[in-house]
Amino acid sequence: MTHDIGNMVGYAFAARNRDRVTRFVLMDAPLPGVGPWDELLKNPLLWHFRFGGPDMERLVAGRERIYLDRFWNEFSASPAKFSEASRVHYAALYARPGAMHAGFAQFAAFDRDAADNAGFVAAGKLTMPVLAIGGAKSFGPMMATVMRFAASDVTEVVIPDSGHWLMEEQPVATISAVRGFLDTKR
Repeated sequence: MTHDIGNMVGYAFAARNRDRVTRFVLMDAPLPGVGPWDELLKNPLLWHFRFGGPDMERLVAGRERIYLDRFWNEFSASPAKFSEASRVHYAALYARPGAMHAGFAQFAAFDRDAADNAGFVAAGKLTMPVLAIGGAKSFGPMMATVMRFAASDVTEVVIPDSGHWLMEEQPVATISAVRGFLDTKR
């Protein structure tokens, strides 16, 4: 079960270890290079996928909370569901030396991920059952659209009243969807 950047790691693992992964759950983030990736990059809300340059870390230094609030606010159905305590906690972690550099490096790796993912797709679609969960106010049904390019057995679930932060915004519905998928005999 993966979410966000974890989807990229999980997909690579599943594609390389098809005999070891019996079910795969991905939540609310696209896979670089898979399906409508080039179109998704044009979405202005995803500007951070291409944020870069020599000054990006200086632009955010000391303003980590402003940068992160943008994600919590714009990618939520209800921003208040991402608690103030969590916001303070994560902003402090990202303010540590090297943390923003590492965060930006994840996005900078998307081009490499896209090339790797193209190779995985060319080797054949995943055949294990895949659950693609999207928040209704975020990737929604796009999660399943993306995964149908990479897997042959995709179940689509859209969590109502949720944005990207599924576990913060709608934990009961999200857990129910995952449990239902994992508990179903196939």
